[in-house]
Amino acid sequence: MITPTTPFAAADGIAQQIQVPEPLRAEQPWHAQSLSKGAAGIALLHIERAHVGAGSWQTAHAWATAAVGDGISAADDACLLFGAPALAFVLHAAEADGAVRYGPALARVDAAVAAVAHRRVDLALARIDRGELPAFAEYDLFHGLTGIGALLLQHAPGDDALGRILTYLIRLTQPLRADGETVPGWSVFHDPNVTHTDEFLGGHVNLGVAHGIAGPLGLLSSALCQGITVDGHHEAVQDMCAWLDTWRQESETGSWWPQWITRDQLRTGQASPRGPSRPSWCYGTPGLARTQQLAAIATSDTERQRMAEHALAGCLSDPDQLSRITDTSLCHGWAGLCQTAWRAARDELTPEISAHLPALADRLAQCGAGESEGTGLLEGDAGLALALHTAARDAPPISGWDACLLLA
Repeated sequence: MITPTTPFAAADGIAQQIQVPEPLRAEQPWHAQSLSKGAAGIALLHIERAHVGAGSWQTAHAWATAAVGDGISAADDACLLFGAPALAFVLHAAEADGAVRYGPALARVDAAVAAVAHRRVDLALARIDRGELPAFAEYDLFHGLTGIGALLLQHAPGDDALGRILTYLIRLTQPLRADGETVPGWSVFHDPNVTHTDEFLGGHVNLGVAHGIAGPLGLLSSALCQGITVDGHHEAVQDMCAWLDTWRQESETGSWWPQWITRDQLRTGQASPRGPSRPSWCYGTPGLARTQQLAAIATSDTERQRMAEHALAGCLSDPDQLSRITDTSLCHGWAGLCQTAWRAARDELTPEISAHLPALADRLAQCGAGESEGTGLLEGDAGLALALHTAARDAPPISGWDACLLLA
């Protein structure tokens, strides 16, 4: 455990504890190529540190090499968090300063990613044509086509594979008929834990960035901001925003959204009255607010932008909501909240969010290694250290690592 007093000291202390890659796990050979839990995600930390002169390229390369392990998957389940897309994200991050460090190897990985993307789009479109409901793994940010699209938007914006993913996501927003009912096209047939329970008979509709409609909305909005469009693009962004408006709730601190909608709630039009969930990137107000801020910027919707920014600032000023954060992770803890708020503050119309950044940075600096779930990126110390680097430098990550969260 460490008790640093500044964000940089905290980040440095964490990085020093995860300098040397672990040997490949014989019982989990896939683990190394996991951007979430394995060497691939930890490599991002050391790559960012090398870019800013806080660490060595030798250490970064050691972790990138460890991520390869005994091979990289380019199977149909390869995604942003695993396999060829995960490795491509890491290697592109290493070359974000314009230096060629992986050259031919990166070109081969990029080709594998494009092939995976095309195959997965084919499978997804065939599923839509059959009129069946999807699973998270088809479309979401972590395991689905939204995540692969986020990678391509950052590093291959002119690739046909990205255009096909954007077109698919627009089709995903179109309603489907299921069990005699009309449901949103991203309604999944399972519950939030990808199992089947009585509470979620017929599945559910997810709103979050990690697994729900906020992920596709974030990708489509970011593409629109970069001038990359496909047929029906603008209309799809507006339709998704309108759907989120349907389920938007109001409190004294501002707007908030449910994590998900059950089939029963969809029928009645009434969400759970529990109130805002913890202010996390993955499911809470911060992630949904940042996504809608991006959508508002993409569509020049000042009213929506003000609403989204007020919602984020509101949860940052609410001790009750902040007390629900119980870990330091990027996914659902302090690191994710800080990185989301920092990105949103750069685009805000007023200094409402910026006013909270110093306190958030101080709170994050008190977080030490060992308080997270392991050493990985999404729920571990590597993600915490990366958010600390942003707070310490008060500048965008050179590696662009937070594109994997659709924050940039």
